Amino acid sequence: MSEATSDGGVRRSLDDAPVRVVSVRPGLLARLKNLVNRRELLVNLILSDIKIKYKGSSLGLLWSMISPALSLCIYFLVFSIFLKNGIPNFVIYLFSGLIAWNMYQTSVNTATGVIVDRAGLVKKVSFPREILALANVGASVVYFVIQVGVLAIFLLIAGHAPAWNFIWLMPISFIALYLFSAAMSMLMSAITVYMRDVKHLIEVILQLWFYMTPIVYSYENTLSPALHRHGLTFLYFLNPLTPVILTFQRIFYGDTSVHSLVAPHALMQVLPTWSMTKFFEINAGLVGIMIIFFLVAEVIFGRLETNFESEL
Repeated sequence: MSEATSDGGVRRSLDDAPVRVVSVRPGLLARLKNLVNRRELLVNLILSDIKIKYKGSSLGLLWSMISPALSLCIYFLVFSIFLKNGIPNFVIYLFSGLIAWNMYQTSVNTATGVIVDRAGLVKKVSFPREILALANVGASVVYFVIQVGVLAIFLLIAGHAPAWNFIWLMPISFIALYLFSAAMSMLMSAITVYMRDVKHLIEVILQLWFYMTPIVYSYENTLSPALHRHGLTFLYFLNPLTPVILTFQRIFYGDTSVHSLVAPHALMQVLPTWSMTKFFEINAGLVGIMIIFFLVAEVIFGRLETNFESEL
């Protein structure tokens, strides 16, 4: 609405003023509080992901136990009969690292394209979008617990005792693993909305990452001497999964040095001879770093989230 002035001009009223719409982006604390408030939705999405994976299967969730058990049997046959590498009970050493790696790989792989795959839900319903990625991580945690149970049964059958005095480190190491998996899953799920090829690229990156982590080989026996000689040991520990894997192997495999099966009189060092205190310090420090990384990932996700609807 406008009105004439004494000099013949036109005065614009407040009704004619342009309206500026300001989009309020919730801060970090508000986002975290929103995640806590929507925890029931997160639990429902985790259960939904598990049900969808085993939909139509007669054994259902039981496959999550049968599958790693069969894999463990295959590893036992392969590395005990065909590909002997001199490390006694190598299947335990291998599976100790695999249970941690499988959780990380499954989380990131499934979460990378989850927002794109659920575009209809994202565009129609208002909820914290990162919950979709975190639900995939939550489902991976369920599979992780089942695999740990399978490994525990195998240790009982094989009569192999874990390092009981180190087992209290497992929850600390698991927290670091969870935070890293969650942060990477959120980042990859958001980036894929803008660059769809990331979904295919991440599979190749994870395959390379697997061989950069001491799972199928002994760090102390294979890489440590060469890296230490050139002063490059610290580079290997830039991989956040390395201390996690070494901790799990130290707990379940137990021994740091063993007599080689190839040369029985030779003593082979397979794991670092760190003290319990050093393992704790490394894992506690990693947890602190991963908390910061998770918060940074949450902030980045919040910034990328603003254009999800238009990109989808």
